[in-house]
Amino acid sequence: MADSDSPARQPDVPRQCVHDSVRPAVVIAALGVVFGDIGTSPIYTLQTVFNPGDPHPVPVTTENVYGVVSLVFWSVVIIVLITYVFLAMRADNDGEGGIMALITLLRRSGSPEGRRTTAVLAALGIFGASLFFGDSMITPAISVLSAIEGLKVVEPSLESTVVPLTAVIIVLLFLVQRRGSAAVGRLFGPIMIAWFVAIGACGVTGIADHPQILRALSPTYALGFLFGHFGTAFFALAAVVLAVTGAEALYADMGHFGRRSITRAWLVLVFPACTLSYLGQGALILADPARVSSPFFLLVPHWGRLPMVVLATVATVIASQAVITGAYSVTSQAAQLGYLPRLRIAHTSESTMGQIYVPWINWLLMVSVLTLVFAFRSSAALAFAFGMAVTGTITISTLLFFYVARARWATPVWLLVSGATVLLTVDLLFVAANVTKLAHGAWLPLLIGVTVFTVMTTWQHGREVVTAERARHEGPLREFVDRLHTGAVPALRVPGTAVFLNRGKQTAPLAMRANVEHNHVRHDHVVILSIETEPLPRLPDDRRLTVDDLGYAEDGIIHVTARFGYMETPDVPGALSMLDPTLTEGPLQLDQASYFLSKIELRRGKAPTMAPWRKRLFIATSYITADAAEYFGLPREHTVIMGAHIEV
Repeated sequence: MADSDSPARQPDVPRQCVHDSVRPAVVIAALGVVFGDIGTSPIYTLQTVFNPGDPHPVPVTTENVYGVVSLVFWSVVIIVLITYVFLAMRADNDGEGGIMALITLLRRSGSPEGRRTTAVLAALGIFGASLFFGDSMITPAISVLSAIEGLKVVEPSLESTVVPLTAVIIVLLFLVQRRGSAAVGRLFGPIMIAWFVAIGACGVTGIADHPQILRALSPTYALGFLFGHFGTAFFALAAVVLAVTGAEALYADMGHFGRRSITRAWLVLVFPACTLSYLGQGALILADPARVSSPFFLLVPHWGRLPMVVLATVATVIASQAVITGAYSVTSQAAQLGYLPRLRIAHTSESTMGQIYVPWINWLLMVSVLTLVFAFRSSAALAFAFGMAVTGTITISTLLFFYVARARWATPVWLLVSGATVLLTVDLLFVAANVTKLAHGAWLPLLIGVTVFTVMTTWQHGREVVTAERARHEGPLREFVDRLHTGAVPALRVPGTAVFLNRGKQTAPLAMRANVEHNHVRHDHVVILSIETEPLPRLPDDRRLTVDDLGYAEDGIIHVTARFGYMETPDVPGALSMLDPTLTEGPLQLDQASYFLSKIELRRGKAPTMAPWRKRLFIATSYITADAAEYFGLPREHTVIMGAHIEV
């Protein structure tokens, strides 16, 4: 736990539009990153709905097939098309989307009288982000497993190779993460185009053999199945939700590709291709119910099944890549907003700001995904666990969106209530259906979500406790500078420039106080630097620095506030290079400056600030904090670390 990592709450700023024009290259890139998860859902969705091993199986009858296919289609329309594409993607935070963006919008839009409501909704948002980590663990496991299981269709004797081959692919996937996906990313778009064309074409062949399946596009079949056979349809919803996995990615990746590019890719290619695949699989099942065991691969002509397995494997690796990258992004944003300790983050692309690599999260995900593969051993078994993470995140995102819509756009209450009632009813039906799978694996994402939520909220509260205790140790900054100026604190002036990182300008840096009071020295030029994280993704350079001379510029002491967006990694030397070197008496020599950090060692105290187990958790979490010098981009050879003890 160290230094100036506390976020700042800044006033609202005008929203900036990104990617206003729709360029083909951006649309293709979006196809390669955004739609991998939802685009590979046809591999396992209908197979899971009619899985005879399900604790609540759906009988394979003509009426049920029409009802399920219709329910899948209209679920995609309501959740993906209406909730995300038409509504949620209009609520962006300076061009960025996702549940963390909604949380920052809540912070900026919340009125004082609605502070309690805002806090509760923000906590719900953090739980939704926590569920996303469960999604990030389950998606690679179920996606790659479902693709490799196609080998059983090609050659049943290969069934024993499915799990080992899946594990090898997953290990390789995580091993290459540190190299970044900049170069590989250029291949993702064309591969996914080939994927969507292939599954759409296979769907057309199935529809041609049984064109009556097109009647399933009518909502009457979905409603008739849901209300006419509610007992069967309700349990089927737990598997139907697999058709909308990855919907959150459309919103979360909006900052990289823009709303219009993502919308265009979805409407022109992804949605039609997935719809054709579901209809074709439904037609195949109607023609031969025995093919329900693997309708996706059995829909492919015999000669094309092995190539389709290869293409599906590549597509699921791309889907896994997208969700892994999303986990890195959520981790980075959560750390910037104060819900996680800062972790070592590597930028893997010089041209694309969003491409980052978080080693600690990478290895945690790899171990978790491999554990899931060997524990569940099939995509059907994992499907029971998958739906809970997805439905929970979607429901929370929908709720937050409607609150933001009211606070931000003053949308009429009657319109909000009408829309929220319909959409949240659908979402909650899916949640309730997945609750019935708790004993069969749905407990897993909930356990992951609760664990991550506990860690994040404990860290946030612990930081508040440490900040208050640290402020007591540091004392007022201006009082300390006054005493230093008048000589009340004797200190020998030495040549050079010292930069002390601090949390703000209300208190004196612990390292500066220790240097003066114990070493009895101070530098000719002193820069007290505070770093603030604004609830915006990125900041322009003209808003980067604010200088306060504290009234002692002639004495060589100034305070500088450096601001960064929550998606930026702070670069302290880069920010300080923008300073005017003539701010103080004599030039600032920042190229040769010494950087001082206050290293805090945490100890459990007797004060009732937190429950004892949360104190232990907070201290344990602090051990994964990244090295401060590396995180802030400080030159190691010019950095001095001074320690202090604080009880929590």
